Amino acid sequence: MNNHGMTLIVKTVTRITVWMILLYGFYIILHGHLTPGGGFAGGVIIALAFLNVLLAYGRKFTQEWLNIHLLETVESLSALLFVVMGVIGVVIGGSFLANFLSKGALFHLVSAGTILPLNIIIGFKVAMSLFLVVWVLAGVKMSKGGEA
Repeated sequence: MNNHGMTLIVKTVTRITVWMILLYGFYIILHGHLTPGGGFAGGVIIALAFLNVLLAYGRKFTQEWLNIHLLETVESLSALLFVVMGVIGVVIGGSFLANFLSKGALFHLVSAGTILPLNIIIGFKVAMSLFLVVWVLAGVKMSKGGEA
């Protein structure tokens, strides 16, 4: 087992709860147009699930468990995809981020046009960005003089 990170109790609780936290984050993203929440709130929850693993198990285990390069790619592609959605809105609807999808039936999961796809894109952007910022800061070693 991994000797880095926190105690066995914290690791065990993290191993059980991280999946529930991720599921809740995805729920908040997918239901953000129907209930309070959305892409930003769900993305923060997903980032905190990854941060929970980092704190409980340490940096080495987290690097093996998560593909950091994939997270960086998803973070970059989500920004690009947001701009693409905006440009499609310009082309089809006449303004940036104009709704170009059917609005669907009221109070159903697919009922808000482009809001649901934008919530998903924003959720991935926020989750990856927040976690990667913490990841980079966790790897910085400070010398005695306070210089990096």
